[in-house]
Amino acid sequence: MAKVLVIADIKNGALGSSTTELLSKAKAIGAETAVVAIGSGIDGLIPNLAGAGSDTQYVADDDSLAMFSAGPFAACVVDAANQFGADMVWFGFSESGKAAAPRVAAQLDVACATDITDVILDGDQIAIVRPAIANKVMQRVKINTAKMVAVIRAGAFEATEGITGSENVVKLTAPEADLKAVIKEILTDASGDIDLADADIVVSVGRGAKNQEGVDMVKGLADDLKAGFGSSRAMVDGGFMPHNKQVGQTGKIVAPTLYMAFGISGAIQHIAGMSGAKVILAVNKDPEAPIFNLADYGIVGDLFEVVPILREEIKKVRA
Repeated sequence: MAKVLVIADIKNGALGSSTTELLSKAKAIGAETAVVAIGSGIDGLIPNLAGAGSDTQYVADDDSLAMFSAGPFAACVVDAANQFGADMVWFGFSESGKAAAPRVAAQLDVACATDITDVILDGDQIAIVRPAIANKVMQRVKINTAKMVAVIRAGAFEATEGITGSENVVKLTAPEADLKAVIKEILTDASGDIDLADADIVVSVGRGAKNQEGVDMVKGLADDLKAGFGSSRAMVDGGFMPHNKQVGQTGKIVAPTLYMAFGISGAIQHIAGMSGAKVILAVNKDPEAPIFNLADYGIVGDLFEVVPILREEIKKVRA
């Protein structure tokens, strides 16, 4: 039986949904599961880690781990992987995961696969599926090492209802400080907006918004829906949106339940960042816009006319 070690996604003391999604997939392929949780003051999450589907919980809880640093974080994962005898180590799609995964793979001397959407076991052979050429093709790649470290694309797996685990806690010793790089401060988005990676609904604005007035109008709809607010690259390049709001191949990759695109034509670079959404609504005044080829629902119209109508209808429904 394969052994899969999942890295817990912990933000602001809460367990992220990707942890359950990855553990559900590991259970689905018949693997023995374990999770490693790293941070400060996280002992209270142990029941959640077991409930998410892990049979063993490796916990590194120390004040020195309060802020993410790739070196110590990777050292904790390697320690857990060696104790567990993991065949695969799975990270969720996050900045910390992408930073730590190559270090873990190098220290374990195994393959490292990133941005993957599926894992296939054929006996002892591991294969992965990943998009390539801006999502135009899907590659099936054979892993030529017996073990693997992987970064899983956001939304690739779905959480299974009723998944269970068992509480079996193993405490990890905090590693020595990384003297080569010391984290002094972590700066976060001061806007207070919902993180695009965590949002169940994402509203994005494109070139059709024309100016800051248009951007602000669409932002009002995002606020009404308590949605994440993103944009196409055109609005970032135009100075109307910050880069951390860009959805696409060179920005954030999101997979919300609902993705709403306003004034976005649907260039392949943007599609690469949001094609994993379960439902896509597009609003564009050009009936030939490529985004309509992907959208589940499309409205051909000027967003300056459509957005106010949608906001009014949402208010009526909520009333």
